[in-house]
Amino acid sequence: MSITVSKTRDVLVDVARQLFARMGIDHTTMNDIAQASQKGRRTLYTYFKSKEEVFLAVVESERNKLNRILQDFALQKLPADEKLITFMYMRLDAVKAIVFQNGTLRAKFFRDIWRVAKARKKFDLQEIEIIENILEEGVREGTFTIPDTRITALTLHYMLKGLEVPYIRGFTGTTEAERASHRENVMHLIFNGIKITK
Repeated sequence: MSITVSKTRDVLVDVARQLFARMGIDHTTMNDIAQASQKGRRTLYTYFKSKEEVFLAVVESERNKLNRILQDFALQKLPADEKLITFMYMRLDAVKAIVFQNGTLRAKFFRDIWRVAKARKKFDLQEIEIIENILEEGVREGTFTIPDTRITALTLHYMLKGLEVPYIRGFTGTTEAERASHRENVMHLIFNGIKITK
């Protein structure tokens, strides 16, 4: 793929993202995207067969931005326990920011979570790998004792996915103290569990 072809596709995706955010996916047509991008319908249909394909490209673009943020963070030198909890909240904050940044896509995110989940499969696999690497760092440094880091990474990943919608809706509280209390409870659950050990 040449640089010009790639740039044209990127422009179309970004214009579509802005239109979806402002007008909603259902109210945006392929013609709207072609006109707003000043590329023409023929050019748009060269890259995308349907609005569904454009939507999936927008989700992929946002997912790639999020993945770059998380990959960069994963390279930081931090104790594994601090890195894991910071990663989790950074990831939830980043997802929330992307959903809010995209206006009416927020409603689509809540209404059509399975469609979004389908579009982000690749990201999920990358995220599981990041979490597993953090857990393995923790085992090597003696911070964690984990029988199977892969299963633990999968469990934490699905826990994070389950927290997305309530986190975006603000279940962690509105004050700094409420958010700190929530974070403390999550840390306790992950690092200490709920059963008293004798």
